[in-house]
Amino acid sequence: MQNNTLKAHLALLGANVIYGINYLVAKGIMPNKIGPSAFVFLRIIGAGILFWIIKYFIKEKIEKKDFLLLILCGLLGVATNQLLFFHGLSLTSPIDASIIITAIPVMVLIFSAIILKEKITRNKLLGITIGAIGAVLLIGYGNTTGGNSSILGNLFIFINACSYALYLVLVKPMMKKYSAITVISWVFLFGFMFVFPIGVNDALTTDYSAFTLNTYLVVTFVIVCTTFLAYLFNIYALNYVSPSVTGSYVYLQPAVSFIMVSIYAYVLGHNEYAQDINLIKILSCLLVASGVYLISMKSKKQH
Repeated sequence: MQNNTLKAHLALLGANVIYGINYLVAKGIMPNKIGPSAFVFLRIIGAGILFWIIKYFIKEKIEKKDFLLLILCGLLGVATNQLLFFHGLSLTSPIDASIIITAIPVMVLIFSAIILKEKITRNKLLGITIGAIGAVLLIGYGNTTGGNSSILGNLFIFINACSYALYLVLVKPMMKKYSAITVISWVFLFGFMFVFPIGVNDALTTDYSAFTLNTYLVVTFVIVCTTFLAYLFNIYALNYVSPSVTGSYVYLQPAVSFIMVSIYAYVLGHNEYAQDINLIKILSCLLVASGVYLISMKSKKQH
């Protein structure tokens, strides 16, 4: 069991490093090369095919009563989550997005208390308060600062964080009944059904002839790494740790994003990104990270 728990923590580490890199990588081709809805359409259909190829070798049937929950998980964890994230990211700064997304552990804690009846301790309550101050500070600051910040984009990212947090809590009971691949395959199939009417037209009207090698590499990275591998890592980890622990790893993302943005701004000479690094954002990041640390402390000892 100890070995499985270690593997779960390594999987979460891998998933959140990928997510941290993704902010800047995906932002680099949106919306100039491809629109957010078209991008989400491609990543869900691409990763969904990969999941179902593996699922083909796992003969496991879902009970009829569980389909409603899987449909809801598809709506929250795939369709709403990805559409709002990519639309938000196309409007706002990669750093803003990576800091706001750390609201996930706070929302996981709240939903776990309501749905799974998890007790909220004093440390967790303090963590929620500190994390919320950091997130609100950044969302509000996005409306007044220069750089690539946007209050609408920041709001989209925050709603996306709430949606993904609820998904993590709701999908946990499914992990006790079925294999990770079975669950994620159905979740992606239902997610695709919700995204199809929104993204199909944008996907069909995208000018693929304007794609460069870099564009294709970014799209491949987002489908294979950010979607297929990261979702697989997260769903695997939920077999062995609680949603609170899974969510707590999100606070690695701003650190990875800060490093990537700093490299772009100061090493590769992309000066527009230098405007996105300032004291308020660093303070927001520290507040959110401190809050998440307080929330996850007890959980990590228990698991």
